[in-house]
Amino acid sequence: MLLVDAWAGLVGFAVILYVLLDGISLGVGLLFPIGGDEKERTVLMSTIAPVWDANQTWLLFGGASIFAAFPVLFGVLASALYIPLMTFVMGLIFRGVTFEFRADATQKKIWDRCFFWGSLVAVLSQGIMLGAILTGIRVSGREFAGGPLDWFNPFSLMVGLALVPGYVMLASCYLVIKTTGVIQQRAYAHAFWATLAVFFFMAMVTVWTPFHYPLVWKHWFAPPRIYFVWCFPLLGLVAAYKLLASLKARREIAPLAYAVILFLSGYFGLMTSLYPYVIPPAITVWDAAAQQETLRFILWGAIIVLPFVCGYAIYSYSVFRGKVGSGETYYS
Repeated sequence: MLLVDAWAGLVGFAVILYVLLDGISLGVGLLFPIGGDEKERTVLMSTIAPVWDANQTWLLFGGASIFAAFPVLFGVLASALYIPLMTFVMGLIFRGVTFEFRADATQKKIWDRCFFWGSLVAVLSQGIMLGAILTGIRVSGREFAGGPLDWFNPFSLMVGLALVPGYVMLASCYLVIKTTGVIQQRAYAHAFWATLAVFFFMAMVTVWTPFHYPLVWKHWFAPPRIYFVWCFPLLGLVAAYKLLASLKARREIAPLAYAVILFLSGYFGLMTSLYPYVIPPAITVWDAAAQQETLRFILWGAIIVLPFVCGYAIYSYSVFRGKVGSGETYYS
């Protein structure tokens, strides 16, 4: 039991770090069409180039952890969400190829468009997969029992669209820290409007989710969960207000901090509403877990690897801290 909960915490930690860190990179890609001229778009790319690899590491760590620690979860999701999952992977690959080719291209306009579309496809696919999980996946025993297009429904599409302003908000707040001048002022405006959109979509998801997953009502209003689950929506409201206020006051560090808190409030609110189910409403975290011996063995690997992954990410952001100048080019 304790090992399963520990691995659930590790997977959750990796997932939220990937969402936050690579969400910034994806958000920068989404801002490319309104990024001004070519010189400004190069500055945008330069803000994420040094930490690109560090952000992607969390996706690998999280995916490998789910595969090893929760094989039932991995198998069901891979079957139920095969199309959006492969679309997500292709979007990441396309975006990565574009990133490298743009660095040496003489005509960058086409690669700018490709970078935007690769980022958009990846973001929409992420949101659709989350929406499909919240909608409910048909399971028989411990195997997927639905059809290949079960994920395609209005709620999943709405969640996919909701993730777009979320990543734009994160990226814009990050650009406030990393840039100056016109780009920074534009980032303030983008962050403001994206925050309003995020608040709207979070309200929609909150209202809509119980209709797909009725057990949420019980989790929200039954003790002991009622005593803490409502803390997260309240935290989100405070974070959204402080974020908008800090943007209006033209502060630099605070907007990103509040944007992260806003994301965390939604993430932990969702987790506490669904737990212990990882595939609602059929499979719990304990049903999806590997054998105790396997969990114990791979935990030693995680204990060894995780400090290096964290250290690599911290070192990358530390070395390349500070603002990006208008004349700088990014590393390929």
